[in-house]
Amino acid sequence: MPTELYHLVAFIIALVVVWWSTPIINEFGQRKGLVDNPKSSKEENERKIHHRPMVRLGGVSIFAGTVIALLLVWIFGGFGWLPPHKEWEIWGVTIGGVAFFLIGLADDLYNLSPMTRLILQTVVASTAWGVGVRIEFLSVPFGSLVQIGVLSLPITVIWLVGMANAINWIDGLDGLAAGGCGISAVVMMVLALFMEQPAAALIAAALAGAALGFLRYNFNPATIFMGDGGAYFMGFTLAGVGVIGLVKVATMATVAVTAVLLPFVVLAVPILDMSVVIISRITQGKSPFIGDNRHLHHRLIQAGISHRLTVLFIYALTLWVGSIALGLSNIPSGWGFAIGATVLLGYVGWQAWRKRREIRE
Repeated sequence: MPTELYHLVAFIIALVVVWWSTPIINEFGQRKGLVDNPKSSKEENERKIHHRPMVRLGGVSIFAGTVIALLLVWIFGGFGWLPPHKEWEIWGVTIGGVAFFLIGLADDLYNLSPMTRLILQTVVASTAWGVGVRIEFLSVPFGSLVQIGVLSLPITVIWLVGMANAINWIDGLDGLAAGGCGISAVVMMVLALFMEQPAAALIAAALAGAALGFLRYNFNPATIFMGDGGAYFMGFTLAGVGVIGLVKVATMATVAVTAVLLPFVVLAVPILDMSVVIISRITQGKSPFIGDNRHLHHRLIQAGISHRLTVLFIYALTLWVGSIALGLSNIPSGWGFAIGATVLLGYVGWQAWRKRREIRE
């Protein structure tokens, strides 16, 4: 089979597994009472959008779809003959994703404390660093690459743990995290293929299929939530693919300095959302770990924009930053995609502005 077809196969297998398994998981969760209640506290009532109990185990299907797709592709030779160091990197991302999923699932079922989650995530991310999932260089604006030495471990851990939590934090509207991660995963896949990293691209392809397949049940009005398990799994996997498929390859291949920035550009929306929220909470003397309604999607809803239009706007924004990454990577027609994404973002933004103006009038 041509190498490129393995990525399509991984995408389709993950999507089909999610389509098939999600209703089963939803029924199981309803029967066992494993639901997210919208009015369990005053604070949660202010930031939660749903108005009825919802099963929050959809991440099980996302996890299962991704892992089953990767296992089948691996069995049929889709990963080829990887050199030892690359094989360890792939296993680091895959097993690390499994561990982050289990942490999130435990939180969904037993409501772990923020500090317990953070400690467990730090241990897993440090282990992934130990097997080769490492950020070893940073780029200096208008300069060259700088090797970060002993700072590699803390920076890598911050990146992996931060992205897992950033995706979890944007999972506040129906379909928002699943669609946003699906878009980012597709962009990551294209970039990894362009960087001649088909193994990392396979992980991104499987994750894209699982995330976008989940939208069948999670887009507004959702019938099931992914929960922390799904959000942590997708966030860590995207961050890991960004490291082994783009950052390390870019530095080793001595390509443009901007290539090191590609994962940060692709995932700019959740990164900036998390950064603004943390700074806002700290400046007001509040804990950065306590949820509130300061996120971008909350602010758009509060401005009078509808649930669906808010989600579509953030989709367009995610696609736009992804297209910027395609342009920066010098992929053929990359800037053409960026122009198209800019037009789309402008149109959706105009629709949101018009709806807000109608409500005010």
